[in-house]
Amino acid sequence: MNRREFLTASTFAAIGGWTASDTNLASLNPISSAFAQDGGPKPPTQHTLAINKKVLEELPFNDRTDFELAQRGFIAGLPDGVIKDPDGKIAFDAKKFAIPLDQPPPDTWNPSLWRVSQLDGLSGLFKVVDRLYQLRSLDVANMTIMEGDTGLIIIDCCGTVSAARAGLDLYYQHRPKKPIVAIIMTHSHIDHFGGIGGVATAEDVAAGKIKVIAPAGFTEEAVSENLYAGNAMIRRSSYQYGMVLPKGPDGTLGSGLGISGADDPPTLIVPTAFITKTGEKMTIDGLEFEFLMAPGSEAPSEMHFYTPALKALCTAENACHTLHNFYTLRGAKTRDISKWVKYLNQTLDMWGDQAEVLYAPHQWPVWGNAEINDHIEKYRDVFKFIHDRSLHLANSGYTMPEIGTMVELPPELANNWATRGYYGTVSHNSRAVYNFYLGYYSGNPAELNPLSPKDAAPRYVEMMGGADAIVGKAREAYEKGEYRWVAQLLEHVVYAEPNNLDARNLQADAFDQLAYQSEAATWRNFYTMGAVELRKGVPEIEMAIGTSPDLVKNIPLEMTFDYLGIALDAEKAAGKTIKINFEVDGTGEKRSLVLRNSVLNSRTRLDPSPDATLKASGAVLNAVLMGGDPTKAGEMGGLTIEGRKEALTDLLSTIGTFKFWFPIVTRPT
Repeated sequence: MNRREFLTASTFAAIGGWTASDTNLASLNPISSAFAQDGGPKPPTQHTLAINKKVLEELPFNDRTDFELAQRGFIAGLPDGVIKDPDGKIAFDAKKFAIPLDQPPPDTWNPSLWRVSQLDGLSGLFKVVDRLYQLRSLDVANMTIMEGDTGLIIIDCCGTVSAARAGLDLYYQHRPKKPIVAIIMTHSHIDHFGGIGGVATAEDVAAGKIKVIAPAGFTEEAVSENLYAGNAMIRRSSYQYGMVLPKGPDGTLGSGLGISGADDPPTLIVPTAFITKTGEKMTIDGLEFEFLMAPGSEAPSEMHFYTPALKALCTAENACHTLHNFYTLRGAKTRDISKWVKYLNQTLDMWGDQAEVLYAPHQWPVWGNAEINDHIEKYRDVFKFIHDRSLHLANSGYTMPEIGTMVELPPELANNWATRGYYGTVSHNSRAVYNFYLGYYSGNPAELNPLSPKDAAPRYVEMMGGADAIVGKAREAYEKGEYRWVAQLLEHVVYAEPNNLDARNLQADAFDQLAYQSEAATWRNFYTMGAVELRKGVPEIEMAIGTSPDLVKNIPLEMTFDYLGIALDAEKAAGKTIKINFEVDGTGEKRSLVLRNSVLNSRTRLDPSPDATLKASGAVLNAVLMGGDPTKAGEMGGLTIEGRKEALTDLLSTIGTFKFWFPIVTRPT
């Protein structure tokens, strides 16, 4: 499929329990056919070619060290380069991401992003050191296999069952077939635990055959991320990861942190052991591990660890081969970079004089003690520079948008390949520092209570002489290569006149050029997805939460109630009072849920006069409350309802559903 086509069939990547319930993406809004006549993406202009040529001249492309490291220890790739689903269909094709390492960048790619995409596309089984192997680029994240005395220790297990299973099969084709005795989760992001169902069963874990180890807080964070703001967050993820773009150079090659994998629903097995403090040690199948807690860094629940016998250090996702996100563009809480820097310093203090190999759940390892120290120190210094410089400018009176254009790394850090802005960027990370400490408001009263873009846009258009005049000025700016200004200027016209094809197509053209220039894969994906929406419209496809039972059944009941409060339709709930008590089988947990004043409140004390009392396991209660059809909620097996059964139906009838495919760069007509 080429970029002139919008996907007509796809299964949406299952993140945070979301997946597509209808795979037809062809249902676009009524005016989409008009946008298709524009001819799709435009070729790079002379301005874009000049900018990308400058990148080639300024960065040290003659340094091929990473190309040597990324290929080191290669054993074998996937058979035929693909992963197939149980029906024999191709679920993942590594060949789409396999760019020849000597192939120069196309004119439509920033050369630096092309370079890291070549490296990220190296797929297969790799030997790191004796007893340590990695499966890379079968999914966005790696699966690492450490050979214990009697069995295998899996460190992270991809985000999909198909990738984890295929990776283990590939390993067994080249190494002895020993049983899995333990699984270690480095942190709570789904691309690192979602594939656990491909390498273990809940029954084997419950029987003690496999130990599952994770940092404290893992389960709560794993199931909660993307829940409260999930609809908006995952919609924006479709932009960040280019989920509906064709895979390959004509679409997307991933996120800069790795390639794009298959889209299986995620699985989860609750850990049997938790690491709770820095300095804790654990012997697993004859190998001693030393741990460092790193909560609130790249993930709310995260840890580093060192294996002395192998002199192998794992820093989780806190020191990869890309500048990471202080704030992720899909939308999430801004990260505390001061903590991140602290953990990297602790890592150097604890193991900096011992480690001989550094490996991570993304991208390729670093070998050699001096090289490891240099890698971590520069990673730390880039983070601290952005953090400190951003606050320096904030304390000097500069605002968040200004700081995003003012922070520039010193040359010795700017030329470090491992911290180039492929995933995070200096621009949006510096703005994140401002937001973390000071919030979104600049302090200027003019911005205290601004008009919404929808209300302000028509006034801007009228003031500037009408849409035609603005589009004309935008065309002049486009010819000058001022694409950021074109995009910003036309935003007003697109908001004020959603059906203005000239404005939409010209803004899409500007997004094309900005995509070609972007070093960040995430920015490139955002620009490309924005251009698709402008030209093709917004797809209409049903999206549903709760399609991953492993995640839903593990959501704490209190968190489920919180989500219901967010999803509550205040108009439907107006004037209603409903009181329901809940008792969780096997745990003794009891909670009340009360609807009053168009607000849902939950307490640990039971209501003395409930309309109904529900008794079931936590998994069943979650399934009932998040199952969708309120008329069938009472039919769930294992559920007992005492009192007025209609109270549950009445309550669930007030819970709304969110439209997933809401516009991002456009507005409803």
